[in-house]
Amino acid sequence: MKKPYSIVLASQSPRRQELLRMANIDFSVELNNDISEDFPDSMPASEVPLYLARRKQAAYYAFWSQPGVIVITADTIVSLNNIVLNKPESRNAAILMLSQLAGQKHTVITGVVLKSKEKEVAFDASTHVFFKPLSLELIEYYVDNYKPFDKAGAYGIQEWIGLIGIDRIEGSYFNVMGLPVDKVYEALHRF
Repeated sequence: MKKPYSIVLASQSPRRQELLRMANIDFSVELNNDISEDFPDSMPASEVPLYLARRKQAAYYAFWSQPGVIVITADTIVSLNNIVLNKPESRNAAILMLSQLAGQKHTVITGVVLKSKEKEVAFDASTHVFFKPLSLELIEYYVDNYKPFDKAGAYGIQEWIGLIGIDRIEGSYFNVMGLPVDKVYEALHRF
């Protein structure tokens, strides 16, 4: 995708970067690690990803305020019964999250904001993920070998746990990886 503007991905996620590269979107990466990922306790899980993606955009004003620049921000959450499962802070937290997800259906929601000096486009995508029942042994093996501490819900669908533990999904596989790249691609074309 060649356009008369520069695209900045405001994300340290290697998965988001890989997906944009796979879609042949030219972009650069800018990082700002000082963005809080807190959200109001009363906020429904379905609203959290866009809320956080918009918060991230505010931190990149120096980029999108320049002519000819579009900044992409995104945030992905895992929602189990309207409870947000963020990135686990420890081995035990990861094991607990995966134990809660085992044998259950949950929803992965990604909020995306594309912003330039002139325009903003915001949307989200939801995918239902159905985990098979998982033994504690399988969960511990995954956590110890794949260290999913940078992943919402403590798992990566593209990793071993996705291969052996996910029965099916309803919606975009790439959304579960962290970016509904088909919607991003379309939004950039319409931008």
